[in-house]
Amino acid sequence: MARTGAGLLPAVTLLLWAAGAVAQVDADTEAAGRVVMQQLEAFRRDDFDAAFDFASAEIHELFDRARFEVMVRGGYPEIARSASAVIDGSEPGAGGRLYLLVRVRGANGRWIEAVYEMVREDRGWRINGVVTRPDGREKA
Repeated sequence: MARTGAGLLPAVTLLLWAAGAVAQVDADTEAAGRVVMQQLEAFRRDDFDAAFDFASAEIHELFDRARFEVMVRGGYPEIARSASAVIDGSEPGAGGRLYLLVRVRGANGRWIEAVYEMVREDRGWRINGVVTRPDGREKA
């Protein structure tokens, strides 16, 4: 979930949030969105082995499973323990990447916006990084 390198999300994140992330419903968005939702479900079950499997090869190079769990629990509490989530849009990126805007409500009651960087690997879409910010919109 952490991201290294210079080319990640700053410009894409600003574009998504500034533009309101117009939803694109296509096969890639649906498939990548399923991966994110399955990972969130694994986190809810405290199944960090399954959750780690949805991470990209790059994440696997940066973290072993135990460090991945520590990073997620410490840096992303709403993601580590979500109550609900919805895909709010997508944006294609360079190199075949896909950026998903996801609104997540943590079990702590807080809402966040998360931009997931998705990469296509041999096993399909995998999560290559995420950036979050508080979601200031009122939730029902």
